[in-house]
Amino acid sequence: GEWVPNKYGGRENIEAINLLRNVNDVLHSLFPGVITFAEESTSWGGVSRPTGTGGLGFDYKWNMGWRNDTLSYIEREPIHRKYHQDQLTFSLIYAFSEHFTLPFSHDEVVHMKQSMLSKMPGDDWQKFANLRLLYSYMYTHPGKNLLFMGGEFGQWSEWNHENSLDWHLLEWEKHKGLQQLVKDLNKVSKTEKALHEIDGDWRGFEWIDVSDADNSLISYIRRGKNADDFIVVILNFTPTVHYGYQVGVPKDGVYNVLMNTDSEYYGGSNAGDSAIQAKWGDWHNQPAYINVTIPPLAALILKPKG
Repeated sequence: GEWVPNKYGGRENIEAINLLRNVNDVLHSLFPGVITFAEESTSWGGVSRPTGTGGLGFDYKWNMGWRNDTLSYIEREPIHRKYHQDQLTFSLIYAFSEHFTLPFSHDEVVHMKQSMLSKMPGDDWQKFANLRLLYSYMYTHPGKNLLFMGGEFGQWSEWNHENSLDWHLLEWEKHKGLQQLVKDLNKVSKTEKALHEIDGDWRGFEWIDVSDADNSLISYIRRGKNADDFIVVILNFTPTVHYGYQVGVPKDGVYNVLMNTDSEYYGGSNAGDSAIQAKWGDWHNQPAYINVTIPPLAALILKPKG
């Protein structure tokens, strides 16, 4: 459409930019610790950068590209996911260009878009497994997490502001298991330095392998500031169990399973190992490797012992 150029001849709304910068500066000055978020869908740069360096001064920007790609991927039947592996990996190209929030907000569960659980493909078992896997991917991906109420225990219906949440669903074990998973993910995200200490920097993330599209498997490392603070994340987006699957890791020794989303504790089938011995030997550009049982539609979070 038509637009009126600013005084420099550009299309930027200078007054609006100055307003947003001033609002953020005043808020952060008067109320230390306040956090501001921008839901912004253009390619405007520096939304979450300080105003002193030309940014808008928001603390975080919603990562709508990640949300769209991730939901598009996870809503596919597992048999088709191998053709769309890039939807899981593309976000890391720009993940550190802003301070991002990964949002599953109320926008995703209204206006006939279905609840988070109802979006998942497959029978009830697969729906819960897919959702546990999805949340684990979100919590271990760089960025902060936003999950709208009801999603944490698997509400079947969309959000309706006229009614309360369907708390009665917690009488069923699978819903209780999903709620426990989110509780444990929150705990791990707070206690594991690898998941928050340098979350907004490439130093805090390293791909292990993204090439196994045929099995819809990806793996990566999250790191803290200390070299010994790291975890290994393995995600399996098909309902196939993989036995003795070889994955590169940063060092040898015993790796404990910090979380297995297929645990019966969360409503899963309880496939997988409790601890894995790593051996020296180059694999996936890492100096050591493990042979691990990877459960169906599941995430594994591994941590070196000691």
